[in-house]
Amino acid sequence: MEAIQLFVPTFRIEECLAEIRECLERGWTGLGYKTVEFEDAWKEYTGLPHAHFLNSATSALHLAIRLLKERDGWQDGDEVITTPLTFVSTNHVLLHENLHPVFADVDESLCLDPDSVAKRITDKTRAVMFVGLGGNIGRLPEIVRLCRRHKLRLILDAAHMAGSRWHGVHVGGEADVACFSFQAVKNLPTADSGMICFADGDLDADVRKWTWLGINKDTYSRTISQGAYKWYYEVEHAGFKYHGNSIMAALGLVGLKYLDQDNAYRRQLAAWYEAELNGAAGLSVVPVTTGCESSRHLFQIRVAHRDEVMVALNGFQIFPGVHYRDNTSYPMYAAAHGSCPQAHRASEEIISLPMHIGLQHRDVLRVCQAVRSAVAESRGQQRRRSA
Repeated sequence: MEAIQLFVPTFRIEECLAEIRECLERGWTGLGYKTVEFEDAWKEYTGLPHAHFLNSATSALHLAIRLLKERDGWQDGDEVITTPLTFVSTNHVLLHENLHPVFADVDESLCLDPDSVAKRITDKTRAVMFVGLGGNIGRLPEIVRLCRRHKLRLILDAAHMAGSRWHGVHVGGEADVACFSFQAVKNLPTADSGMICFADGDLDADVRKWTWLGINKDTYSRTISQGAYKWYYEVEHAGFKYHGNSIMAALGLVGLKYLDQDNAYRRQLAAWYEAELNGAAGLSVVPVTTGCESSRHLFQIRVAHRDEVMVALNGFQIFPGVHYRDNTSYPMYAAAHGSCPQAHRASEEIISLPMHIGLQHRDVLRVCQAVRSAVAESRGQQRRRSA
């Protein structure tokens, strides 16, 4: 029996090789003309005014926090409201910048609950970090209104949201900064890379220096400029080496052409899952917000005794995932453990079912049959234990 994996990226190999060949033939594989081309293509696709290509979404999140802290004069120990139900990079960047993560709870969408966020706002709160889990916007419009009312910065961790739209408009424009991921198993896969999209043009200009060690003119800009002193640059501060490269941009340019097509197929996979699993005994399907055209990076269900169900699914040669473990379970965030009961409960129940464009209808049916069998067996075991 062939295994069904959680994620398997699809690359249009010949098109990708042609794009990469162009880089090799021109002798330019680093930051340069392909990264600029990808930035322009991403701005055109999303409608966002600014975009800078980086080596990862984690770098994007770090720079988002770093530049907003510097611009607004935040102090060490100031607070950012965030979610405990995310990949740890979301919250690690707050620690890197000596900020205090304040965890708010999630709602049924597994995104931040605006009511919980409102209760966490203090005179030390400087921003809200919103994670569009699985590509869903949750109740993001309410979070936007909260941030505007309280004059808080909004950082959108859009790692799962390449191609997600709200009433036809691509996400990102509602935030002060949006950070996207093109990591190996994302909907728009490269090997690893990301995009940072500031609303403010001055911050976009600043971030280009921060990603190149604080240097005010990158190598590509110096190469295409004119004059005897085109080699000359200044180092304005101690920045980072976070910029993207042309090989990753080449992969991204190809993937972007197919992103809407691929996401539409993901939504078809989700519809097949929902047809089989909605109303099934012993489980619930995590909902997507009405009006959200989700990228459907994830399709998640919730079950009791999740780990037993996962083991049973592995026995059927089906290998799902968990997104994510409650971050307050880790030592560096343990002081907040127990503060977000809905997120903690979800963390113990969620399963991300296989979701990639290599799946077919028969694969979804096989996964759903295995899920129903695994859940039924787990429930039977619980009844026998309690008898």
